[in-house]
Amino acid sequence: MKYPYFRGLEADRYSFYRVPKALIKVDLFEKMSGDAKLLYAVLLDRMNLSLKNGWQDENGNAYIICTIDEIMDSIRCARQKAVKLLDELEHEYQLIERRRQGLGKPNLLYVKDLYAGLSQSNYWKYENQTSGGLKSELPGVWKSNGSKTDINNTDSSETDLICSAQSGENISGEMREDERYRFYFQDKLEIPILEKNFPHDREILMEILELLVETVTSRKKFLRICGEEKPKEVIKSRLMKLDSMHIQYVMECLKSNTTQVRNIKQYLLATLYNAPTTIDSYYAAQVRHDFGWGGRSN
Repeated sequence: MKYPYFRGLEADRYSFYRVPKALIKVDLFEKMSGDAKLLYAVLLDRMNLSLKNGWQDENGNAYIICTIDEIMDSIRCARQKAVKLLDELEHEYQLIERRRQGLGKPNLLYVKDLYAGLSQSNYWKYENQTSGGLKSELPGVWKSNGSKTDINNTDSSETDLICSAQSGENISGEMREDERYRFYFQDKLEIPILEKNFPHDREILMEILELLVETVTSRKKFLRICGEEKPKEVIKSRLMKLDSMHIQYVMECLKSNTTQVRNIKQYLLATLYNAPTTIDSYYAAQVRHDFGWGGRSN
């Protein structure tokens, strides 16, 4: 079979499983099998559906139901391989947890929060400086956010508390929820790269970043967006799928808008929420305009 070349926006119609960059870059996962990383990405994708459906236990922890047969079908492997990969994720890397429901019932499968776990364990912050991994920074964090104090040469003191406060940690060493999501979006949206490409739009980028963090960490069960109340988890799931292309698109929409916006925060949130579903038609319209198609007859 011969596959054609890409000639325009065809790549945008693909759907993807998202493999976290940390599984590729962090030394801790260097020996994890590629199939296990793929399975984790598949299970993450299933988590989005569970959150939308409100599948949570009595403690508020989200779970999925994914049988061995479904895993075999998802990644095209034999039963023995599927079981082995689940064991690798659970016992070697603690990225999932299986709980029995009882005889004849499928296990509940909890997919663990990779970024939160690395942050709480301070793995990214204190990683061995001789390694070839992420060194001492969280992904996507500007160097100005880090402390100038040499951590290796600093004893426990008031300086440590100041550094923890600056990096968004509490006294117990755990990172606040808002900071975890801020680091996530900085990495996922490639904010430092966008800053370099759009040096005059840094304030807009920061407003977008903070709005995303504020929205996904909201304690409200329903949020008003696009003129109607929507479940917070549905909005969160959509926003977590944004990438740098979506942010560039949103910024272009802001610049091209000529109507008066009374509530810029609501307008910006609505644009971010709709970005995954409107970006294709927006750029397709631009292509038609640039090439003078515009529905004219030959």
